[in-house]
Amino acid sequence: MSQLPVQHSTLTTVRGYELDSYGHVNNSVYLNYFEHGRWKMFRDLNLNHLIQENHLILVVTDVHIRYMREAKLYDEMEILTRGVREDPYLIFKQKLMNRQSGMALARAETKTIFLGENRRPVDIPKEFKSIFLPLKPDGQ
Repeated sequence: MSQLPVQHSTLTTVRGYELDSYGHVNNSVYLNYFEHGRWKMFRDLNLNHLIQENHLILVVTDVHIRYMREAKLYDEMEILTRGVREDPYLIFKQKLMNRQSGMALARAETKTIFLGENRRPVDIPKEFKSIFLPLKPDGQ
């Protein structure tokens, strides 16, 4: 397997049930958008089978979201996802973009770790180490 592209793109549209009483996307929904972007990247790059074959679970240990602009009904959005590794973690750096305006709506950094069958942390599998580049000293 080769290394990941600089970033993966996932498209989505704001749905009515994601809105709050202010008429914009509720802050909790952004977690779902970012989760969707990560799993879509795994699916598109055919990585899910590696997790299943190795009897692993990938769990979130930390999430930081910076909300920048509101998203409204039927806004077309793009979730940009980039993964890096900082052993023993895989870290996903993501941006949620409004496709019409080109403006960033939010950004997130999600730290994940692999658990083995006994639900204890394990090293990043070698197949993932060959795909995800190490985190650079400047945090990129």
